[in-house]
Amino acid sequence: RDLAKANGFSVIPAFCGHGIGHEFHTPPDIVHIPLDGCESQHVTMKEGMTFTIEPILSEGTDMIAILEDDGWTALSEDGSRSAQFEHTVLITSGGCEILTISEEELKRERKKKDA
Repeated sequence: RDLAKANGFSVIPAFCGHGIGHEFHTPPDIVHIPLDGCESQHVTMKEGMTFTIEPILSEGTDMIAILEDDGWTALSEDGSRSAQFEHTVLITSGGCEILTISEEELKRERKKKDA
């Protein structure tokens, strides 16, 4: 959130990442903004856990409205543009592995580490 805010964007707090297990959406909720007392901010990730990180950034407000027509489509209240990005992360014995990273991105990251 701090990086988004520093670059003039808002993070939509109504949506969060989530655990992935035997069912698709499972605890813990992975919130993208600080929330006092939020249970997911106190979960210790353990080897084998898999979860998504999927912030939605807005050029304007962080408030949303849901279209009545379908009860599903979310829009920013002020009509500003927004975008969502998602990665799935696996906790490993050595840290974590991003499961959704492309081979090209992986090569770039390796080059950065080697430099």
